[in-house]
Amino acid sequence: MAVRINLQPAYVLHTQPYQNTSLLVDFFSIDHGRMRAVAKGARRPTSRIRSFLQPFQPLLISLVGRSELKTLSGVEGSVNAFNLQGTRLFSGLYLNELLVRLLQGHESHSALYDAYQQAMIALHGERDLNAILRRFELSLLDELGYGINLETDSSTGLPIDTNAHYLFDPTVGFERVADAVLRAQNMCVFSGREILALKDLELADKTLSNATRRLTRIALQSHLGEAPLMSRELFLRQPSS
Repeated sequence: MAVRINLQPAYVLHTQPYQNTSLLVDFFSIDHGRMRAVAKGARRPTSRIRSFLQPFQPLLISLVGRSELKTLSGVEGSVNAFNLQGTRLFSGLYLNELLVRLLQGHESHSALYDAYQQAMIALHGERDLNAILRRFELSLLDELGYGINLETDSSTGLPIDTNAHYLFDPTVGFERVADAVLRAQNMCVFSGREILALKDLELADKTLSNATRRLTRIALQSHLGEAPLMSRELFLRQPSS
């Protein structure tokens, strides 16, 4: 029996050509999480839905189908798309790619959907970019069951000490280290100050911002695997101004 999903709030995460005139679309929806659907005829120049199937545009979608791969039966634009440019555009594409790579299909993530929507709003504004990205990354890790304990030492249970240094293991958490050589050479060692800056999202200082980006990248990499993120590659290839 065919399953019908009607007027589901969603965003487009990724599209790719499918057969002669269609698109294969990954959506992130409020009730069904990540869903993949065929948008038949969407690549035709005369297609009425083609303009809707763009990233960062809040949509209402209707799908039908018996398998996990659905058919898009209707799409409406609920409000105007978020117009992201420059670094903020690449940041939005990065968030989309994380969701495509890390979310299982047809699993509800309503809290993460809200976090994603808030990130889109923030990217469209002038809020600190690093705080926006780190907040979403932490929300994503929490939703996946891999949240980082940024408050206590995993081995002792003691609060993170601003003046101490800690070895970070994504599967365990932070463990205090005293070896000065280890602190200097290991990319997985962070100061208590850096850890607490991520907890409080106080990232105005460039050194703290760089360290917290490295920390969340380590946490995510263990789940992303070895394949590079295309959004990051695109950002690195953009011509310098």
